[in-house]
Amino acid sequence: MCPTPGPKGRFGGRTHWKARGIFVVGKRQASHGSGAPAGGRGAPRAMGNGHVPVLLSRCLDLLAPALDRTDPVHVDATVGLGGHAEAVLAAHPTVRLIGLDRDPEALRRSRERLAPYADRVRLEHAVYDELPDVLARLQLNTVDSVLFDLGVSSMQLDEPRRGFSYARDAPLDMRMDPTRGITAADVVNTYSAAELTRILRRYGEERFAPRIAAAIVRERQREPLTSSARLAELVRAAVPAPARRTGGHPAKRTFQALRIEVNGELSALEAALPAAIGALSLGGRIVVLSYHSLEDRIVKQAFAARARSTAPVELPVLPPGTGPTLRLLTKGAEVPSQDEIEANPRAASAKLRAAERIDPDAPRGRAIRGGRTVTRPATPDITATQTTSDTRRPRLHSRDTQAFEGGP
Repeated sequence: MCPTPGPKGRFGGRTHWKARGIFVVGKRQASHGSGAPAGGRGAPRAMGNGHVPVLLSRCLDLLAPALDRTDPVHVDATVGLGGHAEAVLAAHPTVRLIGLDRDPEALRRSRERLAPYADRVRLEHAVYDELPDVLARLQLNTVDSVLFDLGVSSMQLDEPRRGFSYARDAPLDMRMDPTRGITAADVVNTYSAAELTRILRRYGEERFAPRIAAAIVRERQREPLTSSARLAELVRAAVPAPARRTGGHPAKRTFQALRIEVNGELSALEAALPAAIGALSLGGRIVVLSYHSLEDRIVKQAFAARARSTAPVELPVLPPGTGPTLRLLTKGAEVPSQDEIEANPRAASAKLRAAERIDPDAPRGRAIRGGRTVTRPATPDITATQTTSDTRRPRLHSRDTQAFEGGP
């Protein structure tokens, strides 16, 4: 489906598809992408594979104010099997969706699933850090909301040939895009012991990284490692027996580290988040679902950096353009309920963070929300302090971080 130029609107001449509506969707992760709300915003339904999108109702609630406007554009940076995308399209009949995913098989399945909304959907084979290039090709200057559902998808975990799971024997691949890039076999058979130790520590937070790396190097000298089951058994044997009795399968951290290294997941996320935030219109919202501490830390830091002023703290007045550009919508990271975890065990590690794009020059105590100006609760902005008999200039104490909103 090719875009055709449309009349200039509030987005400054962005492209309009011949058919109404586009929703931007990207690569999906964890156990998500299988269900949609029955009858609009509501409880998710399970699909044939038994999985439902993680924290679906909460995601819809957080995105809604940004999409309840004229001609909204939503970006799902991890479209996967299309569960969140389908729910957004059903809840917002005028939304236009753009979906990104690096996995061609995921794109094929989501295209089938989203077929009823084909006139409002544009799917792109791309990693989420390629979002600026995708928007440039589509002549879009801004979007209204962005969703990231990070990690490995249920489809990838459940297909043995992909090599993501240590519970099944398969070739050591682990590429989310099987058409390009190095494989996990390339990593374990060519990296030095020091390099293996580094990625196991950094990406897997594996305390036995040196022992595992040494065991891998010894084993590959006898025969190259090509089997996921063989690698899992090798790691299990390298971990001390007392440590094997707790914390799940001993190989889980090694497999996570290899997957992150093969797919460049953290570097892509570090580049994608600022680009996505920068593409949001005023009042636009970003929602991110992460599944381990490394991802969540990157999201937390990216949001926090933009939820405070960039001006030096000693200045009594904010210079133009230095105010916060984000307002945090969640108090820390939200997690699934116990009921959701019981229904979808792979959701257990999910953490959700969300934020809203605001005007850095908005008057104190006011912000742009959902396309309209709202007043925040009044709080003291300036506190005068005296350390001597001389009166010093008052300093701003509450301008660094925007007010938290516990709900949409």
